[in-house]
Amino acid sequence: MKVIIGADQDGQKLKNKVQEFLLEKGYNVFDVSSKSHKDFIDTTLAVASMVQEDEENLGIMIDAYGAGSFMVATKIKGMIAAEVSDERSAYMTRGHNDARMITMGSEIVGAELALNIVNAFVTGKYDGGRHQIRVDMLNKMA
Repeated sequence: MKVIIGADQDGQKLKNKVQEFLLEKGYNVFDVSSKSHKDFIDTTLAVASMVQEDEENLGIMIDAYGAGSFMVATKIKGMIAAEVSDERSAYMTRGHNDARMITMGSEIVGAELALNIVNAFVTGKYDGGRHQIRVDMLNKMA
């Protein structure tokens, strides 16, 4: 699994902490943030594009509030994303919705909470079973 991360200018500081945390945990991390991706729209599209290259990949996008990136991600066919600001939602969106990408707001969550959210997301596993009906419905949208 590869974890694709990105941030606009408002999320860079928190993204750097998340990246360091993931690398310390031994994850393969790819940062799509660049000077050409200053806006959350471009960066979110870059994260989502790389996530979709392999069904094992997961994505994390950080902007000021998480909402803008979430809106962008959900416009992409086949992308199930969740805007999260707590650990339980991050874990459950993997388990019940097979979310492959989360968005967070650097103005909403602090560093410690962000690391807990990321840990819950990357360690969560899709439960399948009765949830597959919902996932199929989501994948038909957008």
